[in-house]
Amino acid sequence: MQILTSATGTKWLKAAPPAGDKPDPADAEARHVLSDVFRCNNLVVLAGLGTSLCLKDAAGKTLAPTMWELWQRVSAPYVGAGTFVRLLGLVRQPDNDTNLEALLSRCKIAQDFLDGADKDLVTGFVQSAETLIYAAVDFIKPGQTVPAHLEFLRRAARRSNRRSRTKLFTTNYDRCFEEAGRQGRYVIVDGFSQTQPPTFDAVYFSYDIVRRDRETDSSDFIQSVFHLYKLHGSIDWEQDASSAEIRKVAKPVNPLLIYPRSTKYELAFAQPYLEMMSALQAALRDPNTGLLVVGFGFNDNHLAGPILSAIRTNLALKACIVSPLLAPGKRDDGTDYAGEASTNTHLVTIKSLISAGDARLSLLNGTFEDAVALMPDIVAESDLEKHLERVRNLEKS
Repeated sequence: MQILTSATGTKWLKAAPPAGDKPDPADAEARHVLSDVFRCNNLVVLAGLGTSLCLKDAAGKTLAPTMWELWQRVSAPYVGAGTFVRLLGLVRQPDNDTNLEALLSRCKIAQDFLDGADKDLVTGFVQSAETLIYAAVDFIKPGQTVPAHLEFLRRAARRSNRRSRTKLFTTNYDRCFEEAGRQGRYVIVDGFSQTQPPTFDAVYFSYDIVRRDRETDSSDFIQSVFHLYKLHGSIDWEQDASSAEIRKVAKPVNPLLIYPRSTKYELAFAQPYLEMMSALQAALRDPNTGLLVVGFGFNDNHLAGPILSAIRTNLALKACIVSPLLAPGKRDDGTDYAGEASTNTHLVTIKSLISAGDARLSLLNGTFEDAVALMPDIVAESDLEKHLERVRNLEKS
């Protein structure tokens, strides 16, 4: 773990074993930064693919696919059939370019000017790729353990009633946070009704949950409630063709997802994504706001843009960006890499502001699990949480 803040100057402060009774400076600085973010009146979290990569199967294999793994999955049926090279040529994809988002973008454009067998090949590939991507991200099964997500919600979602509800935005299609919410008995406000089937309406984001006391006829806001905004859709969303209503279903025929391609900027401003984007932009403009960005690579301009804009204009915004490849380091093959904070345009801007002395911003080079371990435990465990932990431990034994 490494951290870069205005207090560390222009150098990354690397975590090291504590010497005697003195705490590790990097560890102490990271805890201080995260505590400042969590204690803001408004807590906003943007979670990307990196938050799902910590989930593994019994053999230790990561469940969530990386972009490289998705490339291999979508190309496999066509490589075996010997038509993948022809497809790459039709859409003008360079032979050494394995960027899946670029390939699907080129395919969508090529569908507009190709005809005959060539168009059929490209159209069939797009349909096959979307089906395979959906299958790859549908990895949460009943009983799947999500310890990091559970611990994250325990620290981030339980807040004092004097503070606003945590707003969790995610670009992931999977149901990791929903499963963690179910296991931890959290109430998730995600814009869907409590009817069957759940139907989307943005008005539900303005609703809240209270506990009624029959003896005193009083009501109290419960602690374990958070808002969930899925910016790119979800594997259990589907739009009804006749009514245009968006519903949750177990196995949608046409899942409502923004697949990785250049048109996702345009699609992000159609319903229901427009409501999610509007909520993100509004949340970033609120005073006394803490922003935690974790597992997000700042490669989506339609999301990175509003964040940079809020950093420039909202002086009451505190932001911490967490990713395992921010700082310079070495790859598995021993070669050096400069780090995303030195190569990504948006992160370079943030790093420059930190180096110039902006105390609102910080970069934390670490995984989602690293960050969870450093997050402050502001609210004490409730009796229900203690009971659920005892039950989980009993089931494991």
